[in-house]
Amino acid sequence: MNESRKLPLPAWLAFVIGAILVVQFAALGVWQLNRGLEKRADRSALANRTSFAQFRHGADVRPYQAIEVGGRFDTGRQFLIDNIILNSRYGYYVLTALEIAEDEPLLIVNRGWIEKSGLAPDMVAINTRIAVEELPVTVRGRVGSLRRPGGRAREAIQSRDAWPQVAKFPGIQDLALSLGRDIEVFVLLMDPDDDHGFLRHWVPEEMGPGKHFGYALQWFAMAAALAGVLLWNFRKRKLDT
Repeated sequence: MNESRKLPLPAWLAFVIGAILVVQFAALGVWQLNRGLEKRADRSALANRTSFAQFRHGADVRPYQAIEVGGRFDTGRQFLIDNIILNSRYGYYVLTALEIAEDEPLLIVNRGWIEKSGLAPDMVAINTRIAVEELPVTVRGRVGSLRRPGGRAREAIQSRDAWPQVAKFPGIQDLALSLGRDIEVFVLLMDPDDDHGFLRHWVPEEMGPGKHFGYALQWFAMAAALAGVLLWNFRKRKLDT
């Protein structure tokens, strides 16, 4: 009986596959390098203590830009973003809608972090604690965003029957649905020096630029090593012929 034998991989095909991998490794290195530069720019923007620009609906804003806006807080309809860990303690981010004008989208303001007391916190007490007067105010802060999960297995807002609503990784549309109004596409991270806020220590994403630069170096090293192997094999075959 004839035994089936595997045909050797043609030299040119192995070279093509190797070249494709070199290009992919290099592309991943470039992507990580760009992400590192973006993170560095974000941190620089957050540390920049420039004057606060007046925000108007429709104006272009950039991440961590310092802006100020006038309006009234909607104290009766607030959100508590659950499972926010700070200094090994569990708590909430308090999100409050700011009405700039009746015919304009609401602006969601992250007023900071409060600690969670027990597995079943007293929501009446929390509601009292986070209440704010619905008077004209000027709020200053940085252009931010909602936290993005790696995945979400259930509804973002646990219950829409009572306020404040507890949520886990909600999107802009989730908040807009609960409020029944359009909202701005960014979240204002309230300035630590402003009144009506809680614990505020704003930092960009946990993974800093240094890690991205490290990963970029690894991908570039792998691309260079594989390119070296391909070049060595090519020269060896050429000398053998």
